[in-house]
Amino acid sequence: MVAALDYRRLGDRSLLFVAHRREILEQSRAMYRHVLGDGSFGELYVGGQRPERWRHVFASVQSLAAYGVDNVPASHFDVVVLDESHHMEAVSYRRLLTHLEPQELLALTATPERADGVNIAQEFFDGHICAELRLWDALAGDLLCPFHYFGVADGTDLSRLGWRRGDYDSTGLSNLYTGDDARVRLVVKSLVDKVADVASMRALGFCVSKAHASFMARRFNELGIPARAVDADTSPDDRRSALHSLRDRRINALFAVDLFNEGLDLPDVDTLLLLRPTASATVFLQQLGRGLRRTENKAVLTVLDFVGQQRREYRFDVRYSALTGSRRRELVDQVNAGFPYLPAGSQIVLDRVTQQQVLDQLRAQLRMTRQQRAADVRQVGSTFLAAYLESANADLADIYGSQHSWTELVRAAGLSWPDPVPAEMPLLRRIGAFLHVDDTERVSAYSGLLDPDVCPYADMPPRQQRYARMLFFCLWPDRGGFDSYEAGLTHLRSHPAVCHELRQVFDLGLAHAAHVAHPLDGDVTLATHAHYRREELLAALDWASLTRSARGNVTGVAWAHASQTDALMVNLRKSDREFSPSTMYRDYALSERLFHWESQNATSTSSPAGQRYLHHKQLGTSVLLFVREAPTNDLGTAPFLLLGPANYVDHHGERPIAITWELDHPIPPDVLLTARAVAS
Repeated sequence: MVAALDYRRLGDRSLLFVAHRREILEQSRAMYRHVLGDGSFGELYVGGQRPERWRHVFASVQSLAAYGVDNVPASHFDVVVLDESHHMEAVSYRRLLTHLEPQELLALTATPERADGVNIAQEFFDGHICAELRLWDALAGDLLCPFHYFGVADGTDLSRLGWRRGDYDSTGLSNLYTGDDARVRLVVKSLVDKVADVASMRALGFCVSKAHASFMARRFNELGIPARAVDADTSPDDRRSALHSLRDRRINALFAVDLFNEGLDLPDVDTLLLLRPTASATVFLQQLGRGLRRTENKAVLTVLDFVGQQRREYRFDVRYSALTGSRRRELVDQVNAGFPYLPAGSQIVLDRVTQQQVLDQLRAQLRMTRQQRAADVRQVGSTFLAAYLESANADLADIYGSQHSWTELVRAAGLSWPDPVPAEMPLLRRIGAFLHVDDTERVSAYSGLLDPDVCPYADMPPRQQRYARMLFFCLWPDRGGFDSYEAGLTHLRSHPAVCHELRQVFDLGLAHAAHVAHPLDGDVTLATHAHYRREELLAALDWASLTRSARGNVTGVAWAHASQTDALMVNLRKSDREFSPSTMYRDYALSERLFHWESQNATSTSSPAGQRYLHHKQLGTSVLLFVREAPTNDLGTAPFLLLGPANYVDHHGERPIAITWELDHPIPPDVLLTARAVAS
């Protein structure tokens, strides 16, 4: 639908739509015809059908390969759309990408993170994602059918099965499941318990092998539940017949093997039976997606996941992160609490045995030693930090906790990385201080400063010099013993591994930015709704200098005379452990633009600071409001979010002065939720 709407916006252009199954191509062409209002739009090139006009072609990658991609003029198609683009690592897709030169290349996928750690967006599109909607956001937006997911312990012992390439040996799984009548009875009992009317359900069951699918269909039929089995060798006519039978409720269950994981549109499916363990988040989401389409008669999708006693290598976190968007550390709390933060209408229910097994595995992964983490990196096999985090479902705290670095892990894993040089370790220990960088201009500026060919500090434009100072003080808050900024930057650039890791950290921060940044007017290199460490923002405001360490400010306010700016740095949540009774200031949001703030206890309305706060407009000075939830987080010192310029509205009292500020930009909703909560 998105691709068709985009094509309509572009106007009539030559189009090549590529997928790897006939069903996907037929459904996609039907969608384009619907959006364009043209019932004759598009020609199929698949399974013996060949286009005549070659203007709007819906082709299978197999047919194009057989025809010979080189026989298609490179610039013949203005628009090329690649569906299920997580397959782009395949040779057939790479040949297409190498040869074709469209004006627009659009890749579509529901599962951009591959199990092998390859990040499709990074690998083929320079990290550019033009539009993204994750499962939990689509559910929250009421765009998908709510799901009720039940994790059911089936008593099967998988701990002794073979394990290869990150998954169970399929032959061993098939032998274990095929012929297990006790497991079938458990499946049927769970269906009767969880599904209101088994006789009217439309269920898809995902099996490990043809033998397993045939066995399940046979047993279901014997137990009075009409069922069929299909696989890749089932003829197209028989496959279509099976799907029609499911839609028409002539059967109630269809058992499949590697067939309906992706692409196929089956909106009427209301029940999913996950009958084999799936180590891949990609496959799990594909299977779940088969039942999430909304229909008038489907109130909820029922998902029954039958969980055995798994090997220690098995990754429960993969599927529950895919369902919730949470990482391991958050998942432990969610599993314990019964997943309380799901979108309305959806629920995840684990039986007691499954819950304990999931918790044990999650906690074991959180307790990984550095040696175990290095082995995990080796298994993923990628030196890209973003790829490892996605593939291993790891947190940044897993990498940078206790001041460690990605460089150390990659080297310990034996993967290719720049060689160490003297005095490298102190710099590696500071890389974690850049994990918050999340606005485009700063990422570009910081990355440019790592370039060995960048001009000397003295020759840089003033704005670039300011970014250089911000980078400098983020690395060395106490100035690092350098007598010039140029000396510090030259020292940094002499450490290739540090620079290499920093570039990856900058790209990662920008890719995961939670808010749209709005650069401030003037020369100050700060942006509203971007994050900054204290030393970084003090450098941006010219408070810190080679004669004034950025460590010199430990209070919540700073008057930067050079830039004529008051920086107000607020901790929203104040605990007795971190704050004394005299510094438990009442700082909170009144609305999306109004913020209640209290000055320091010694500040009176007649003091210089008090006068600046109350009369900043008349005096021509600025007030910037920075907030963070708490002084520390999982990564150590927490950065501040710049809420932006603040303008005086009113005040009352003094020592402290309670001031209401009005912000130029609304507070982001996620921050507003926290900032308002502290007032109650």
